[in-house]
Amino acid sequence: MITNVTETSEKIQLVKLRNLIRDVPDFPKPGIVYKDITPLLRHPSGLSLAVEYLTQPFRDSRVNVVIGAESRGFIFATAVARNLSVGFVPIRKPGKLPHKTRSQEYELEYGKDELEVHLDAIKPGDRVLLVDDLLATGGTMSACVQLVESLGGDIVGCAFLIELAFLGGRNQLGNYPIHSILTYDHP
Repeated sequence: MITNVTETSEKIQLVKLRNLIRDVPDFPKPGIVYKDITPLLRHPSGLSLAVEYLTQPFRDSRVNVVIGAESRGFIFATAVARNLSVGFVPIRKPGKLPHKTRSQEYELEYGKDELEVHLDAIKPGDRVLLVDDLLATGGTMSACVQLVESLGGDIVGCAFLIELAFLGGRNQLGNYPIHSILTYDHP
């Protein structure tokens, strides 16, 4: 009977989180419905709950470092790193990191972009958790995965606040464990 109470409570919490996500039609271009997380970020208990849900599945995974992609990934990845008592590594847009970098180009649902990481940020054998706010087509996270693998990191999993399942992004991430808090099956 306790399991049913716990499951019901979790469903209520997930509905609360979903209600803190605002749809913005036709942003950044016509036909795209942008999932705006700023109302969730402004809501103290919503933000705390989202970070905890991102952290929970990886508490016993012996993660060494959490990586977040610029820019909204930084918000959640640093908080998850703090929860796991490990360090944080930023993956940034070109020209933003001051030391030697490795770069990876990728495709977005609305164009192309590139990401970079410091060459010394990931050490061979590091157990890495990748965190971002959104999984759409998988381009951004696929580029992050390629950067981590190229530096010898072992990926423990990928965690997302939101997954737009109808865009098939998880298919770009191989067999790594994927944890999404909120999943949208249609636009």
